[in-house]
Amino acid sequence: MAAARQTLFRSLTRCALSQPRACIRFQTTATKASNELIKEQREKCFAELGIQPYPRYAAPAPEYPLVSHAHMHSRWGKSLDSGAKLTDAKLTVQGRLVSKREASKKLFFFDVEQDGQTVQVVASQVRYDGDSTQFQAVNRALMVGDIVRFSGFVGKTNTGEISVFATHRPELLAPCVRPIPLRSGLSDMEKRFRNRHLDLLVNPKAKRVLKMRAQALQYIRRFLDSREFIEAETPVLSPSVGGASARPFITKAMAFDETMLYMRVAPELYLKQLVIGGLDRVYEIGKQFRNEGIDADHNPEFTTCEFYMAFAALEDLMQMTEDLLRGMAETLTGSATVALPGDDADSAPINFGPSFRRIDVMQELRKHIPELPQTLNEGSLNELQSILAGRDIPVAHPHTVPRLLDRLIGFYIEPQCVQPTFLYGHPAIMSPLAKCADSEQTVSARFELFVNGKELVNAYEELNDPNQQRVKFQAQAMERDQGDDEVPLPDSAFCDALEAGLPPTAGWGMGVDRVIALLSGVTHLRETIAFPIMRPLAK
Repeated sequence: MAAARQTLFRSLTRCALSQPRACIRFQTTATKASNELIKEQREKCFAELGIQPYPRYAAPAPEYPLVSHAHMHSRWGKSLDSGAKLTDAKLTVQGRLVSKREASKKLFFFDVEQDGQTVQVVASQVRYDGDSTQFQAVNRALMVGDIVRFSGFVGKTNTGEISVFATHRPELLAPCVRPIPLRSGLSDMEKRFRNRHLDLLVNPKAKRVLKMRAQALQYIRRFLDSREFIEAETPVLSPSVGGASARPFITKAMAFDETMLYMRVAPELYLKQLVIGGLDRVYEIGKQFRNEGIDADHNPEFTTCEFYMAFAALEDLMQMTEDLLRGMAETLTGSATVALPGDDADSAPINFGPSFRRIDVMQELRKHIPELPQTLNEGSLNELQSILAGRDIPVAHPHTVPRLLDRLIGFYIEPQCVQPTFLYGHPAIMSPLAKCADSEQTVSARFELFVNGKELVNAYEELNDPNQQRVKFQAQAMERDQGDDEVPLPDSAFCDALEAGLPPTAGWGMGVDRVIALLSGVTHLRETIAFPIMRPLAK
């Protein structure tokens, strides 16, 4: 084994000067040789050529200013004729080497990518002002994947391609010593997300989605900042959990004698306390953590935007929702219409242009279920179970009234909501933190926005009566006793805060990842997350 390793190593590491092609050969044998052998070979090659593989970064010489690839294309891409050379237009370009072609021992072509733009570099010994005896070896020492820098002048080849005609020795800023599948690609989902750096290097769409994510977050902030909202940060770790029904992640704090702490499932209760404290318009964009399953529409770690606006009502939030999503679609995609991804690509596109459709939940449910009880409360459980069983609609345990109603809405109404649709008029029992819209206290002042059958937004007028809030928390506690461990425990501290006076307030929350998935045309939430959670590999 040792002898075979030494033989292979010698075949890979012949001197770049005495064996000119030695430094290029490893690229084709990388699948056969270990990464360690590749690394050793390249290090020896660098030493023989006097190349420092990991230099400190320094700006290029003043007479060769650094120019972005985008600037080079915009300034000279259309103004130069084929074959033209601007020897006075000296510049430097840098980036990752994505392609290399050797026309002869005196002529090399390189493609260098930087920030999604590619520029060709032409290295000819005729223009080389360094040691001509090393020209061939130095250029052969560069490999696809390397981070490089070239200095020269701008021009076009005879075929009309804008190029940098190198005059100086190329600079290696950082070598790539592990193969990057630039030619073969990377399509296996498991490999893509376990090697996200490679995914971004070889799949342009992956990079575009993450850039769109950044643009979406910028747009949301601009939208809210322009309306005098203040961005806040609330705790991610807390001794209590609330704001949504979800199973939390639990940890312990050594500083507090191993007191149990929860990772937040929603920032709602803290943000409303800021409104009580005098911040009339407040929002937060941040991570939430729910200890639940993973599928195309759910991830245990996800991003939401929540805002709370004092002295506002449900209609204000509906208008803001339409304005936000319509403007975001136009800004990020150039149009208010968005094509559906995947298998739905041939369907009509999503249109955020017109006013969104509205469906009264209870009226629509009664069209499908005439026997639905007129009043829905804790005592309606048996009737709802019979309705679901009679229609062969499966529903997971535990069975509570809110869960069964949610299942009926998901079965009969949500599939209708392909185009943007507001669902409103939910039974009050489904919304323990919302005010009621009727004097009988049976209908919540709440809406959900569904697009392509998926919930994007949940909003309501906030319950600000501390006595009613305590009663609703106790009702939730009964659901917990029935086996629904996703229901949070009553938060007495929040009720105490309400006694200081919460102005009439409208609250709004949006799943950022889902919106980005829709606008970018991807079918799985993990495409929108830089490093989605993956199942640990078996040891």
